[in-house]
Amino acid sequence: MNILISGGSGFIGQALSRYLQGDLNTSNHSSTQNTSANITWLTRDTNQPHPDSVSLMSYEQLKTTEATFDVIINLAGAGIADKRWSDERKQLLMQSRLKPTQALLDYIERIANKPKLLLSGSAVGWYGAQGDKVLDETSGFVDDFAHQICASWEEQASLTTQFGVPVAIVRTGIVIHPKGGMIAKLLTPFKMGVGGQLGSGEQIMSWISLQDWVRAAILIIEEQLNQTPKAVENVRIYNFTSPTPVSNKQFTKQLGDWLNRPTLMTLPEWLLKLMFGEMATLLIDGQKVLPTTLLDLGFEFKHETIQQALQQQS
Repeated sequence: MNILISGGSGFIGQALSRYLQGDLNTSNHSSTQNTSANITWLTRDTNQPHPDSVSLMSYEQLKTTEATFDVIINLAGAGIADKRWSDERKQLLMQSRLKPTQALLDYIERIANKPKLLLSGSAVGWYGAQGDKVLDETSGFVDDFAHQICASWEEQASLTTQFGVPVAIVRTGIVIHPKGGMIAKLLTPFKMGVGGQLGSGEQIMSWISLQDWVRAAILIIEEQLNQTPKAVENVRIYNFTSPTPVSNKQFTKQLGDWLNRPTLMTLPEWLLKLMFGEMATLLIDGQKVLPTTLLDLGFEFKHETIQQALQQQS
């Protein structure tokens, strides 16, 4: 199986690539088959470090290549929580998602042998800030910037259906792993004993372990490839979140317990707004997003608590 991944060098893309090539241990995976694939990362920098087993393709090469892929995975995009949301940053966040997606659309339109699936990234930000209201794939949204960026990305990815390619939209929550992502950014302050809850601490955090993210993606790919053409859905939405969301207060305590450090500090809401501006909504406004579609498929989460997610070994 040949797979093209945009954003392959990122936190999730690297883990997914390792598993697809048989290097990542994800026990309790639904498939009984040995998964192995030829992986190509779509990148702007073909000189970047990468595993020897992974090939690199530039966006310029994509314009003319005759190479074909069974599955395309679209994860490229600047980190939404990496910097304060200035007008310039907002534009970058939007374009860093839409431009790679458009390049993939152009490739899919041009190539005769179409991929069997486009799995395209998004985030639970699509739902907007809705507090502790229970949300699933059928829920509506609140129109804020987080929604707008996700909606634009999803709408563009969905255009591949006009070329006969089904789309799986993956709305991801906070991805938890002890050596990367959000946890890596929190380790230093928590280890120093200055970690603590954000605002009231009552806001709900929708999260998923890195291993479960990878396992869920593989399940979707396998399910799609095993369907008959008449059974294929054009666009399907998946929430990649644990069925057990937690409050920020609960998350803070579990992270402190894992590190054996106190969590007595509190960053008040007014200070978070002063520090991060509009982006503070990601920290102080909760979302209770449940993975109904995955559960309906029979997916079994390996990590249903933050503690379990923090104990991942791979």
